[in-house]
Amino acid sequence: MARIGIIGSEGRMGQAIADVLGSSEEHSHAGGVDAHDQGGGDVAALADRSDALVDFSAPAALEGNLHAAIGAGIPILIGTTGLEAAHFTAIDNAARAVPVLQTGNTSLGVTLLAHLVQEAAARLGPDWDIEIVEMHHRMKVDAPSGTAKLLGEAAATGRGIDLADHTDSGRDGNTGARPTGAIGFAALRGGTVAGDHSVILAGEQERITLSHLAENRSIFARGAVRGAAWLVEREPGRYSMNDVLGIG
Repeated sequence: MARIGIIGSEGRMGQAIADVLGSSEEHSHAGGVDAHDQGGGDVAALADRSDALVDFSAPAALEGNLHAAIGAGIPILIGTTGLEAAHFTAIDNAARAVPVLQTGNTSLGVTLLAHLVQEAAARLGPDWDIEIVEMHHRMKVDAPSGTAKLLGEAAATGRGIDLADHTDSGRDGNTGARPTGAIGFAALRGGTVAGDHSVILAGEQERITLSHLAENRSIFARGAVRGAAWLVEREPGRYSMNDVLGIG
């Protein structure tokens, strides 16, 4: 049984993870901390009584949360979105000391979807245009979503290109023709949508659409718990949800 501590415990995901742990017969809830008490000490105390941490807080808190995991010698799963280059550098550094799993989406279904997108992009080639459409609830603050970026990275990996050099988003006005080989993004916001993502591969007179619809936030919570528990007793390193599912 893994004791899992939640950073960002009062957020939507933190509460969903607590609910999953509360009904789990395999793992237990080691406690949680949130923005008002993330001064470092409370996170460190949580780490000391946990076998693994899950972090769904905020980018500004990431470095301190990584230090807490390193100090306690336990793994950490990071589901916080809106990360920038400096955050990924900090994650890489932490992964030298403890197991770290960072992902834009903890859903097992999305993990498999990304694998399928990579395969499709690799096999169909650049003649097929790729568009990624996502919709989330009105309170979401970042766009495109972390999951959309994850799917974009999967498509770029399949094509053997750098996503940053081939992203096409925020179209407005007279934009001209679509750049060949671009990976497009569109972000929709409204209502209470937990998360819908579609990857459209459009060729000459045919289209393929690969989609995932999240009906409830609990799917992400269950995946986060499974991923965090999987990390326990792993060697230090950088992991992904693909590793949890055994996808090569």
